[in-house]
Amino acid sequence: MPTFTLADLNRVIQEGAGRDGNADWDSDVLDQPFSDLGYDSLALLETASRVEREFGARIADDVATELRTPRSFVDHVNHLLGAASARP
Repeated sequence: MPTFTLADLNRVIQEGAGRDGNADWDSDVLDQPFSDLGYDSLALLETASRVEREFGARIADDVATELRTPRSFVDHVNHLLGAASARP
């Protein structure tokens, strides 16, 4: 089963939204709110769209905007990837 990592999120969010705000992805950002990192709901929607295209994990728009931290985003994508690989 493929996994989605913080490095994947870092790359995907920067490809879509750029190096906005205060994001220092070399520090411990897992539990920092996206808003504190300089990313708004539009950045998360774009990231969710890119994750779906690249990884095949569809994140509903309302869910994408409720994922508040990088940890919650990574965990949700990995949950979706796990559910997809469990299907026959």
